[in-house]
Amino acid sequence: MYRLAIAFALLSSSALAQETTLAGTDGKNSLGTIPCASVAGEPMSSCHAELRHHDDGTTTLAVGLGGGEVRSIYFTDGVPNSSSSPAKLNYETRGDIMVIFIDPGEVYEIPKAALTRQ
Repeated sequence: MYRLAIAFALLSSSALAQETTLAGTDGKNSLGTIPCASVAGEPMSSCHAELRHHDDGTTTLAVGLGGGEVRSIYFTDGVPNSSSSPAKLNYETRGDIMVIFIDPGEVYEIPKAALTRQ
C-alpha cells in the first residue's frame, strides 16, 4: 500500500499534474512520466520514468531520454548523489518539487514525496 502511495505521489503534484501519467506499478516500482530536458536550451518535455525503491533504502530514478538512452539518477535518503553520467550533478528544491541538474543541460523534476520512504 505504501509503495502505491509513492506512485500516487508521483502523479499528484499540482506542478506536474498536466504532464504526469501512471503506466502502472508492481507495488515497488512506479512507472510514469516526469518533466525533463535532456539538452541545454531545450524546453521541458514529458519523459518516461521509473522510480525504483531498493531494500537497502536507496532509490533509482530511470528516465528514458529517447533513442534508447536511459539516464539513471541514484538517491540515498531522498537526496540525489550520483547518476549514470560522469558529469556534475546538482539539485534544488522548489516547494514540493526537486529539480535535478546534470551538466551541461539536463534537467529533471520529481515530487519530493515520491522519494520519501516511511
